[in-house]
Amino acid sequence: MIYLYLTLLLPLAGTLLLALIGQQRTAGWVNLLFTIATFAASVRLALEVFAQGVLLSPGKLFYVDAFNVYLILLNALVGMTTAIFSGPYMAHELKIGRVDAGRMRLYHAMYQGFLLTMLVALSTNNLGVLWVAVEGATLATVLLVSLYRTPKSIEAGWKYFILCGVGIAQALFGTVLVYFAAERVLPGSDEALLWSVLHQRAGEMDPAVLTLAFVFLLIGYGTKVGLVPLHNWLPDAHSEGPTPMSAILSGLLLNIALYALVRFKMLIDPAIGTNLAGSMMMGFGLLSFTVAGLLLHRQQDVKRLFSYSSIEHMGLMTFAFGLGGPMATFGALLHMIVHSLTKSALFVTVGHVSHVAGSQSIEKIRGLIHTQPVIGWCFLIATVALAGFPPFGIFASEFLLFTATMKSSPWLVIPLLSGLAVAFAGLFRHMQRMVYGDAPEGQVAVKANMWPVILHLLLVLWLGISIPAVLVDWLDQATIMVVGKGVL
Repeated sequence: MIYLYLTLLLPLAGTLLLALIGQQRTAGWVNLLFTIATFAASVRLALEVFAQGVLLSPGKLFYVDAFNVYLILLNALVGMTTAIFSGPYMAHELKIGRVDAGRMRLYHAMYQGFLLTMLVALSTNNLGVLWVAVEGATLATVLLVSLYRTPKSIEAGWKYFILCGVGIAQALFGTVLVYFAAERVLPGSDEALLWSVLHQRAGEMDPAVLTLAFVFLLIGYGTKVGLVPLHNWLPDAHSEGPTPMSAILSGLLLNIALYALVRFKMLIDPAIGTNLAGSMMMGFGLLSFTVAGLLLHRQQDVKRLFSYSSIEHMGLMTFAFGLGGPMATFGALLHMIVHSLTKSALFVTVGHVSHVAGSQSIEKIRGLIHTQPVIGWCFLIATVALAGFPPFGIFASEFLLFTATMKSSPWLVIPLLSGLAVAFAGLFRHMQRMVYGDAPEGQVAVKANMWPVILHLLLVLWLGISIPAVLVDWLDQATIMVVGKGVL
């Protein structure tokens, strides 16, 4: 377990250190070094889990299996690559006066704190600690969303805090109901909130209580996922906060909330003996996928555009986990990876795009491929990957989902394909002008580090062409844990 402890202690140490020195010019490099060390520790942890199986810490507070360890590794990877972009980007924001030294210190400390809370949420075995960690991530993100202290950013921060605060309160009530059901099976036990214990005794718990609990959990954690109609905070948070925050928020935090929902679904299904929880997830997922696709057409801000794309893809993943079955679950797990890599790459690119154009307004972003070809091509390719074009990984994961839907619920393929077509049109009606339009006078190239973007897009391309056997085996083990049966 030493590597798990390192994975958690490194961002904790980074938070404390950067709270002291985060305003200095070297803070960006310190932030990057901590994320590199965290990624290295997570790689060793993943290898240990892959070789030995489930890891349970003394006292049973932490639990790492094939399902959560790949998300831990994904979080550490995206946190590291975003930190490469974050340092120069925030230095530019300091130079032009959008932030001062005090807010730079807050930013760097909260960057590490945000990563810490997400890693704790993924690795904890205690459902109460899971709730606390997700709430901690909410508080850290509020401070990042409102970092610029403009009226719009403060409004976005308050909207995020209020909506997600109300939502996470529902998740707390759902967790209390799960504890109530567990206490009747494990009276007087101090293990009534340990997921590993409850999973073994799930069939003995009261199905009526757990059904009611899942309703509150779906509303609560669904708010964090960004499911419609609980999504209103997400576009504002993306458009008003620093772009590196958007990359890790869209690429990572939404996955954490969905992970929590799936963990609870794994408890509810054996207890109630039906797919009621899955049906509710399918309904919210399909609604989110459809509404977000339609709203893509109305956006005027480039960051809001891709925030609605996040809602669309999270709806698709929620639908897949709700559908259940080995193929749909394997596709959803793969989609978590490729969407996180693609979306974080897109937001990094959007950060450079807004610097080139001097604005986030879609109407003012024109001719990127003429002004700065590397940024323009990366922007175009990342959008093509996000839209699900072959041979990128999102095409592979969506193909698995559509195949699974065709086998179990063929009538749902039509709304899925229709939603995909609407979302595709919404993305590319804006993209064509931003990339190929006539560049306005005064639009000049800026210094841009595109290596994180290129790395992510190469990984997504690789996963679309040929998924490594190690990753297939890994995801298949996770699929077995979620639905009891693998695809192999």
